Amino acid sequence: MACQNAVGYLGTSTFMPDSTDTVIRVRNLRKQFNNNNGEPQTVLDDVSFDVHRGETIIIMGGSGCGKSTLLNCLIGEYDVDGGEICYRTKEMPAPVNIVGMEENRLNEIRKKFAILFQSGALFNSMSLAENVALPLREHSNVSDAVIDIVVTLKLQQVHMLPHRDKMPSQLSGGQKKRAGLARATVLDPEIIFYDEPSAGLDPVTSAAIDELIMDLSKKLHVTSIVVTHEMDSAFRIADRMVMLDRGRVLKIGERAEFEALRGADPEKLESREDRLMNQFLNGFITGPLTDADGLSQFEQLLIASER
Repeated sequence: MACQNAVGYLGTSTFMPDSTDTVIRVRNLRKQFNNNNGEPQTVLDDVSFDVHRGETIIIMGGSGCGKSTLLNCLIGEYDVDGGEICYRTKEMPAPVNIVGMEENRLNEIRKKFAILFQSGALFNSMSLAENVALPLREHSNVSDAVIDIVVTLKLQQVHMLPHRDKMPSQLSGGQKKRAGLARATVLDPEIIFYDEPSAGLDPVTSAAIDELIMDLSKKLHVTSIVVTHEMDSAFRIADRMVMLDRGRVLKIGERAEFEALRGADPEKLESREDRLMNQFLNGFITGPLTDADGLSQFEQLLIASER
């Protein structure tokens, strides 16, 4: 799948989960930041993977592994130092590389995806209904009556309609996530990015958010990219998984492959990388991540800060 540098829109295609239909293609992605001494620090190192249309793919790894940086690169928030990020939405006749793309052209592609931020990112000065309506008011020309109908439908989907007139300060953490998800879906995106959707939630609320993500993915037929280090959540919702460590891709595979690795006896795993992933997936205290000088050594191996 070769990328083009011009955006074209021709026709539509049927939206089906399909491993042969790639909606995002990342190749040899590289990103650096300067450390406190002004020296370049590599945060993403030759990252490559595909996202298939209609799937839920998990991007996971420990703190400092580069997953937040990867998310910001995928949405065009960060410039990159090398590689390609190619999108192919339904209306595109060919994949388009967003690296180096002008902002106004990139914004047209951004209209095809949405983001659920870790905190929900609601505007505190607006009611819940006003928050959900905002993308429609900014990016469409529909009437207030139509906006009200769409907002009602989206709030129903996330079980938040009774709270439509509340302010964000009146909502719990889980309710803010639900409200953020309603806003993320109000323009019917093809792709949804989730930034730590279970962060800060109790296990029951986290499971409810996971069920909602799966339900919306099925009903809305969207492609979901979920950045998380919450393993229970990851294994509930994933079709495929990408494991990062120190800016590198250790493994890409189906959920079943990671389940097998998670359940394996670490003493019987031959490679250090498999043992490292086994330790991370299980949350074991001992293993390659914490060998040598213990946790301090592990921290030295991580990127200085989560970008």
